[in-house]
Amino acid sequence: MLERIRASLPALSPAERRVAQLVLDDARAFATQPVAALAARAGVSKPTVVRFCRRVGYDGLADFKRKLAGTVNEGVPFVHVAVDDDDKPADLVVKIVDNTVAALLRYRNQAAAHAFERAIAALADAGRQGRRIEFYGVGNSGIVALDAQHKFFRLGVHAAAVSDGHVQVMSATMLQPGDVAVLISNSGRSRDLLDVAEIARRHGATTVLVTASGSPLAATATGERQILLAADHPEDHDRYSPMVSRLLHLVIIDVLATGVALRLGSAALRPLLQEIKKNLRATRYVADDARPEVSSSSTP
Repeated sequence: MLERIRASLPALSPAERRVAQLVLDDARAFATQPVAALAARAGVSKPTVVRFCRRVGYDGLADFKRKLAGTVNEGVPFVHVAVDDDDKPADLVVKIVDNTVAALLRYRNQAAAHAFERAIAALADAGRQGRRIEFYGVGNSGIVALDAQHKFFRLGVHAAAVSDGHVQVMSATMLQPGDVAVLISNSGRSRDLLDVAEIARRHGATTVLVTASGSPLAATATGERQILLAADHPEDHDRYSPMVSRLLHLVIIDVLATGVALRLGSAALRPLLQEIKKNLRATRYVADDARPEVSSSSTP
């Protein structure tokens, strides 16, 4: 909820922005104080306080304060950080999209460019030299690992995604200097991934860690060949179905894949990608040139 308010600041009037800042500075107090006290503290009128609550998507001050109190006193909901039990589908669209956009913009402003530079360089070198690039993730992060494999193997590199804990250990044991292991974890607390990071390090492989900056997995990034791409967000890592974290991880994979493609060079990649597209087009049930034409003239 606070992330949504922070993201909405540029669209608010100066008076409404003062109310928003009051919420961000002391959310607990805002949830308990009467409207007159809130208006006085923000230096605005009482109707402005109510108008602010409606501008950010709530029915009024009472609705805003009730949900704000739930956020700051009881923690985040189990399913999604932004929604409430009584939200309608239209509310879900606004809240989930706003929450996601706010998290992505926040990450854009905090991402460490030098860490991406190191990761892209290591992955591109592995691709040029025919070394192995392994993507490790379990559960929801395993799906991100599969997406990474799908993006990278089309670049003509040796990429694989592994989500089974035992297979991850065997795979990491076979890594060598020049290989790259990309470990993806929302919580950074998976025992399997912590073991894999240690095994890969012992075998001289480069590890790229996509996880929260304060996690145990992030703490393993202590050497030149351990690269941390921190993905911090307001979502609890114990959430049943992580959403924002998964999207952040997918964006990070997109940045890495794009950077590696640029490093490998379009001259080598373009013919390969064109042939892949040609062969995929041949597998379609309906060819592009067989689609029915739409007449521009109207018929009765």
